[in-house]
Amino acid sequence: MEHNFGPGENEAQRRWGRKERLDGTRLSRLLLDHIPTEYHARIEGGPFFFLATSNAKGRCDCSFKGGGPGILRVLDARTLAFPDFSGNDLFMSLGNILENPRVGLLFVDFADGARLRVNGRASIHDQGPARALFPHAPRVVMVGVEEVTPNCAAFVPRLFPHQEQA
Repeated sequence: MEHNFGPGENEAQRRWGRKERLDGTRLSRLLLDHIPTEYHARIEGGPFFFLATSNAKGRCDCSFKGGGPGILRVLDARTLAFPDFSGNDLFMSLGNILENPRVGLLFVDFADGARLRVNGRASIHDQGPARALFPHAPRVVMVGVEEVTPNCAAFVPRLFPHQEQA
C-alpha cells in the first residue's frame, strides 16, 4: 500500500523520527489497506472501541463505543459494521459522518496492550439490508476500510476487569 504522507507527517518524521527513511518493507508492515485475517476475531471479540470523527470544518469528536463482544463485525477485510444506539441525543458522531465520512477507529486490548488503528469512510443506514446485521439497533454504521495500522503494545497500561465481590 502506498501512503502519501502529508507535509506535517513528513516534517515530524524529519524532526523526530529515525534518521533513515522508512523502507518499503517496513511501511508494508505498518500501513495496510485491509484488516489481516488474524485481527478479525480480536476485533469482533473486543467489548469496545473508540471512534474519531470530524465535521466539514475539521471540528473533531472522539467517542467511546461499547456494548460487549460483538459490538463490531468484520464483514470482510475491507468492511466493518457497528450498531449505533441513541445516547445523549446530541448525535455528534453521526452528525460529523453526515458532513465528513472519514472516520478513525482505535481498538485497544488492555490485557496484552495490542492496538489497531483503522481509518476509512463511514455511511449510516437506518433502513435496508445493513439493518439486518444489528436488528436491535436503530441505525448501523458501515465503514469502508482504507488504512490499517497495527501498533506495538508499548506504553499501553495493563488493566484488568473489575471483579465483583461475592
